[in-house]
Amino acid sequence: MNIVLYPDEPLQCVAAPIETFGPKLEKAATRMLEVMYENEGVGLAAPQVGLAQRFFVCHDPESDPMCLVNPEIIDMEGAEIGDEGCLSLPQIYAPVERAARIRVRALDLEGTPLDFEAQGLLARIIQHETDHLDGRIFLDRVDILTRQSKLKEWEELRASPAFGEMQS
Repeated sequence: MNIVLYPDEPLQCVAAPIETFGPKLEKAATRMLEVMYENEGVGLAAPQVGLAQRFFVCHDPESDPMCLVNPEIIDMEGAEIGDEGCLSLPQIYAPVERAARIRVRALDLEGTPLDFEAQGLLARIIQHETDHLDGRIFLDRVDILTRQSKLKEWEELRASPAFGEMQS
């Protein structure tokens, strides 16, 4: 399982809802957590590993690791700006405004309904990963000049020989 780099498929597509639960989904989520940790991330959406499916894993250091299946953000309040990066655009960071507090409905790996509130880093992670499920990246949430600058930086980085060596 490898991380897909922007703009490769399926990062720009809306992910399909999960309808079947079981060992295959659990195995994918477990492997995704391993890949996330190996790359020092705090969240990883299925499209980031080439799976056009609506789930992600995340781990806010203040809580247990979790997998959210078919997540929906049903309420948002407040706003906070914080630097974000992405495992699909390594070494690219930008300030992104996100809701300070969110309410989430999702399913766990067994299909059990979840309904909870999140704030701080966990809220930011969930919003970031949910964007991936909708075919968006964090640079879609910044002003156009920052977006253009960061995408140019990404193109140059990805084209550099040093980047190829880092990915090996």
